[in-house]
Parts: sequence; C-alpha cells; structure tokens
Amino acid sequence: MKNRFFLQLDYLLIFCAICLIIIGILFIYSSGISSDGILYSNEYLKQIVWASSGLILAIVIAMFNYRRIYDLSIYLYLGTILLLLFTFIWGQMFHGSRWIRIGVVSIQASEFAKITTILFLAWYLESSRRNRSSFTRFFISGVIVLFPMGLVFIQPDLGTALVFIPIFLGMTFIGGVSTRYIVFFLLTIVFTCTFLVLPLWQSIIMQNSIPALMIFVNTRFVQLCCLILLIAVGISAFGFWRHKKQYFYWISYTASMFIISLVFSFGAHRLLRDYQIMRLVVFLNPNIDPRGAGWHIIQSATAIGSGGALGKGFLQGTQSQYRFLPEQSTDFIFSILSEEWGFLGGILIFSLFLIICLRLTRTIKMTNDYYGSYIVAGIVSMYFFHFLVNVGMTMGVLPITGIPLLFVSYGGSALISSMAGIGLVLSVHARKYEH
Repeated sequence: MKNRFFLQLDYLLIFCAICLIIIGILFIYSSGISSDGILYSNEYLKQIVWASSGLILAIVIAMFNYRRIYDLSIYLYLGTILLLLFTFIWGQMFHGSRWIRIGVVSIQASEFAKITTILFLAWYLESSRRNRSSFTRFFISGVIVLFPMGLVFIQPDLGTALVFIPIFLGMTFIGGVSTRYIVFFLLTIVFTCTFLVLPLWQSIIMQNSIPALMIFVNTRFVQLCCLILLIAVGISAFGFWRHKKQYFYWISYTASMFIISLVFSFGAHRLLRDYQIMRLVVFLNPNIDPRGAGWHIIQSATAIGSGGALGKGFLQGTQSQYRFLPEQSTDFIFSILSEEWGFLGGILIFSLFLIICLRLTRTIKMTNDYYGSYIVAGIVSMYFFHFLVNVGMTMGVLPITGIPLLFVSYGGSALISSMAGIGLVLSVHARKYEH
C-alpha cells in the first residue's frame, strides 16, 4: 500500500518546488552580501531550517488522507479567525503589518489563514453542490472569504488581503458557480480600481488639468449617482419580474455593478493609508517621487534591466550589494535574481512556476473527488496570484503590494504555508482516482 502511494506522488511538482526553494536560499544569501564582500545576514540559514521543516510537513500532509480534514475544516477555519483576531489586538507591528511574536520567532497568521480558508471553502462548495442555487453558493462563499480577508486588511496588510480574491474566484469557478456572478465580481473590481485611480492620476500626476475627474471623490456626486442607479435597478427589477425580459435583467446587473464600484472606490479613498495611495500613484508614474515612494520601482527596474541576457554573475549584483534595493530578500528578491542571472534566470523562475501551475491544473482535471479538486483550485489560484503580482511589481507593471514570491522569498510563515499547500496537492494527486 505504501509503495503504491509513493508511486502515485507527483515528483515533478516536488522537484519544481525544491528547485525554487534552493534558488531562494541562494539569493537570500546573495542579498546578505555587502559591497565589501562581507556576509552580514544569517537569513539564509533560517530559510534552510524553514525549508527543511516545510518539506517534512509537505510529506506528512501528503501521506495523510486529505478527506479526513473534511469535517475538521470549519474548526481549522474558525481557529485561524481567532488567531487573526489575536494578531490584530495583541500582535506586534513589523514591516508594516501585525505579527505574533513568540520569543525570537515571528508568525504571520494571515499566511496560514489562506490555507484554512481554502479548506473550509472547499468543504462548503462540495456540500452545497446539489442543494443550493448558484447565487446562494456565490454569496456564502464570498462571506466565508470576507471574514479572514477583512481581518488581514485591518492589520493592515493589503497585499495578503488581496490574495483571498483570486482564491475565491478560482474556487467558485471550478465549483460550478454561474459565470455571470464571477464576471460581475471581476468587473466590479476593475471599475472600483478605475474610479479610485482616476482622481489620483489627475490631481497628482496631471496637476489638476482635468478637474472633472474629481467628481469620483465628491460626496454629493456619488450620492446622486447611487440614487439614480438605485432607481434604475428598482425599475428594471420590477420590469424583469413583470415581463421576464432579459434586457431588464442586464440593466439591473450593470447598474448594480456601478453602484458597488462607486461606493467601494469612494470608501477606499478614505480607508487607504497615505503610503498605500502613494503606491498607486508611483505605479502610474514612479518619477513623481523618485527618492520616496517611487524609489522601490525605479531601483527594481534598474536591477532587472542591468542584468541583461545572462546577468552579472552570482554574488556580483551591485544594486543589492550597495543596498539600493529595499526588502531585497523578501518582496524584491526577483530583482536580485534578474540582475545576477539575467533574462535566463527570470525565464527559469517563470518556467518552474508554470510547471507547478500546470501540474496543479492537471490534478484538478484528473481527480474524481470534488472536495479535492476545489482544494487544488484554491492553491493554484494562490500560487499564480503571488507569482503574477510579485514579479509584476518588481518590473513596474503592477502596483507594489508587498506580497512575497512564494518558495523563493525569505520568510518562514509564507514558506511553510506554501509547502503545506504542496502537501495537500500531493495528497489529492495520490488519491485522484479514489471516490
């Protein structure tokens, strides 16, 4: 039985994860080298310990039948909700968010909340698959994700909070929720971001050359628009109920989308902190504050560009050795890698993550168990979003959100939770043909 289990493991997935971890340790070591060639940081040693622990955890979870977690998922979820509450009340501020400190050990509860949220959401989607409407499943799934996401956001940790969105969308899509609800959610996000960024763009970058764009932060305008749109929703909803015409439904659908987008963007202008707003501004134009908020993007783009095709060579990166790169062992480790290994090094990271995502997608398609496929859908959504946003922000094509490059960036909580995800996928993959 054990021999059969080990034959069913996805060794290519394990190999890719280990390769990323090894690369991460190498460049965490490189990030600790000064311009004089002196090693001043032992972060790479801690990463080796966490990597070893994470690998053991992944193997243990893989050997454990994931279906036994089915009835425990709600307790794991509630446990991390309490842990997030504890972090918010008694946690210590570190790198701009709250952490639990136990002696010299720091724990980021939000990293583990992502895994337990995936498990509980998978439980709900599987248990409601036959006896709930598509809208009900979508709404309750959103509530399940909203609790940990909101607690992470107020810590404050906007980057990690955003990771819950692709988890929610990926799992509800695989869970069979109607596409129109998922599209509604996605378009609402797009319009919210647009209404949020336009006033910032015109007031800071365009220097008030288009005053009309400031209407999106005008209280009376937002209230008037919402009132008109609410009337439109009411009339179209009545029309759909009375005449059963689809165009009434789509009018209500579109108007509701704009109401939510206006309200959320208006609220975001008041809830986002100054440094978070500046991250949006410098994404549009880093040179607006080159020695302040724009410093991260400018130096990261310089490091990546200076690497060329083959890079400057391992331990030869000047941007990291002269400490031009902030958070260079965590958020901007891809910049160091690209400077020292060049374009080919970047392609290697892209390829390893691509293989991981493809292997997880293959597992989703092959498994006979809905619960298992939903778990893997949540994990692949998490991995893909982390990769896309981290690499995107180092290149300057996405705003800085402060989320790590999983498996590669320095950090125990992120690495161990990522390896827990690998363990869950291996457990599902090894039992993909079982019912």
